[in-house]
Amino acid sequence: MVYHQDMKRGILPEGEALRRAVRWLARQEARTLETIEAASRQFDLSPAEEEFLIRHFLKNGNGTPPPND
Repeated sequence: MVYHQDMKRGILPEGEALRRAVRWLARQEARTLETIEAASRQFDLSPAEEEFLIRHFLKNGNGTPPPND
């Protein structure tokens, strides 16, 4: 098992910080670039993990932002 050093929370299993960030974002009223950047800082995500969140939460299949419901 690979572990990720999180300065605030100690050692976490690989991917755990991203899972926590996804759960946190799912509870937010709005998922914007600003909330994704906040999650990235809060959970000490890598640039690749932050990009994953941007793709997952802000872009639909054709690379454009999803409509606001």
